[in-house]
Order: sequence, then structure tokens, then C-alpha cells
Amino acid sequence: MKDVRTLVMIIGAACLFGAGVATAEHAQVIQAPSEAQWGPAPPMLPPGASIAVLAGDPMKAVPYTIRLKFPANYAIPAHSHPADEHVLVTTGSLTLGMGDKLVKGAGTKTIGVGGFAMMPANMNHFAYTTNAETTIVLYGQGPVEFKYVNPSDDPRNAKTKTSR
Repeated sequence: MKDVRTLVMIIGAACLFGAGVATAEHAQVIQAPSEAQWGPAPPMLPPGASIAVLAGDPMKAVPYTIRLKFPANYAIPAHSHPADEHVLVTTGSLTLGMGDKLVKGAGTKTIGVGGFAMMPANMNHFAYTTNAETTIVLYGQGPVEFKYVNPSDDPRNAKTKTSR
């Protein structure tokens, strides 16, 4: 019985120590929307989007939270990600659909402010805005990657074509 108590105390101490280490690795973030530091979104997104990293590093294998701002009439062609993607609309509205090609209308759903979507890993989906700028909070487990269904839709390939 004494050995079990000792083992429980060791495990408990290890958990507390581990929690302390994890907390020390993360900085506290308290930020109003007006404090976001915006910059151009990475080249995996079509031109015109802006990004503000809130926590974590979306390019590393760690949890991340970012804001993305899309202009009116912006579209992200059909693509998938290797991890689940969580989306919360904070301004405007975002239309989402599942499938191998961006098709506006039937089979899509538009979510407005406060709307939430979870796009499962490796599921092909697309998104677009209509006549208003839209901001979302996106969070998940990095690294973030886009695998476009049609390689010609990938903005990184368009960049390669123009540099030849």
C-alpha cells in the first residue's frame, strides 16, 4: 500500500511539474480586435487575404489561433488540410461547401457573425465571401497546409508560372 501511495505522489508531482512547464512555454494573450497586427496572408491562400497570429505558430506542430480577413467577393477553391480546422466568423459572413470544386449556391451554407464550422482533416471543402469583408478566427493544430484539389487553383503554383 505504501508503494502505491508513493507512486501516486510521484505521478501527481510529475503532472504538476509538467503543467508548470507547459504554462511557462506559453505567453498569456489578452487582445482586443483593434490590437491585431495584420499582415499579408501566406502564399497558400489566394492574394488579398490578411492574417493576424493570436497564439502559437500555424507553421509548427503546435496549437495555433489566427484571425483571417477576406475582402468582399473572395474565394478559396476546393482544398483539404491534414488536421481539423475550426472556424468562427467574427465579422461579415462566410459561405462554405464540401466537394472537389468551388460551386456557389446549392449544397453550401452561409454562416454569419458567431457562426461556427469545423472542417474535418482531409475533407475537401471551399469557402467564399459575398459583398462584405469578412473576418474569421481560425484555430487548430499546426502545421497548417493547404492541399488544393486542382493544382492549378493553388496560388503557389501561379507564382511559379509567372516567375519562369
